[in-house]
Amino acid sequence: MMRLSFVFVLLISVVGTLSLQAQTARRVKFPSKDGVTITADMYEANPDYPWIVLFHKAQSSRGEFQRIAIKLNKLELNCMAVDLRSGKEANFIVNETYVLAKNTELGTEYLDAEIDMRAAIQKAYIIARKPVIIFGSSYSASLAIKLGAEMSQVKAVVAFSPGEYFGKKLDVAKAARGLTKPTFIACGSDEKGYTDPIANAIRSKKKIYFAPPKGGAHGAACLDKGTDGETEYWIQMINFIQSVKKEY
Repeated sequence: MMRLSFVFVLLISVVGTLSLQAQTARRVKFPSKDGVTITADMYEANPDYPWIVLFHKAQSSRGEFQRIAIKLNKLELNCMAVDLRSGKEANFIVNETYVLAKNTELGTEYLDAEIDMRAAIQKAYIIARKPVIIFGSSYSASLAIKLGAEMSQVKAVVAFSPGEYFGKKLDVAKAARGLTKPTFIACGSDEKGYTDPIANAIRSKKKIYFAPPKGGAHGAACLDKGTDGETEYWIQMINFIQSVKKEY
């Protein structure tokens, strides 16, 4: 009962966060492996807090996390919201990494974004001086699972709506079998068919898989205000994040 009350208090604090605070984001730039400049927004609440790196869905940008990042600050997490080269725009925020990659005629398919994710994780790890949590939305959720299995700089994985989005180029369920770190997977009620095989393949002993019987959305939109089931998604994710923070 005490645990439930604590989560409820946190939830009230998180959901009640004013969107105007999103203006505190600080924009940074750093290079990807092939020289493309990556743009990211830094939401730093306290230098001592753990870091979570936020990766957007297809046709999107770092703007996808404007409200979510501020709420995560309330959970005592610093956030880095990253523009990946496979994207476009969200909440009137243009994806600057995509624009640069496109202008230099580099690939902007889903898998092309993996090197940007690796670079962002390395950058956050250097800042934090300890492994970071990574958060993926849609295609980047699938890549987050892969990188969580491969990179020692990753502490835990949050994956909203992972799926087999890459055809024969990447078997996500196979990659998921190598993931033994704490993992939170969530999806909309109509996405279970393609999320189940990936979630079930993950071998982590600290795994939470949340798919409501109805409602939800695609990717990080599950956490957006007005989404059917928004509160339950937050409750489940807060429980997971609090358990991960105890391991720091």
